[in-house]
Amino acid sequence: MRLDQFVVDCLEPARLVRFWAGLSGGEPVLRGQGWAHVQPPGWPRISFQPVPEGKAVKNRLHLDILVDDIPAAVAKAEGLGARAVGGVVTDEQGSFQVLQDPEGNEFCFVHP
Repeated sequence: MRLDQFVVDCLEPARLVRFWAGLSGGEPVLRGQGWAHVQPPGWPRISFQPVPEGKAVKNRLHLDILVDDIPAAVAKAEGLGARAVGGVVTDEQGSFQVLQDPEGNEFCFVHP
């Protein structure tokens, strides 16, 4: 058994795939029936599935993305349409910053 992909429900798959492709360095792929995906180098595929309703509550699952420089990664993500939530948090595991993608899906930049 192995992880094949993450699938994100969203209103605008084409918009969200461009955000994640820009953030991750992958190429956006538009597919039939409104789907889209990106296969970033070294990552599992992230697919975007069209749904009729917007996000209403906090994610039950989110991505932690390891970065060398949290402030630089946040600046890049914000330039692509993300929004930082709060500030950088540091604990015994390292530091992290919570963000939301353009549709409000949470993800974190982490640094050990």
